[in-house]
Amino acid sequence: MGVVLEAALLVVWHRRTGAGVAAADLLPNLAAGFCMLLAVRAALGGAAWVWIAAALAGSGVAHVFDLRRRWSERRMERQA
Repeated sequence: MGVVLEAALLVVWHRRTGAGVAAADLLPNLAAGFCMLLAVRAALGGAAWVWIAAALAGSGVAHVFDLRRRWSERRMERQA
């Protein structure tokens, strides 16, 4: 719940002030962190390894998406 509240507050703040990180840049990073939190909670709660692995895989996918997006933006900046 805390991650959702944080994301909402940051998106609203960016839309009102123009400061901070845009939602498109923020959400993949928050998704990776959220999946990591799920994996830790599952591990501490004694969940089956499959659930922990699924949460870690989700975190990895979100992280790769975030990195790919950042690298493509950087490549476009170099070409301009």
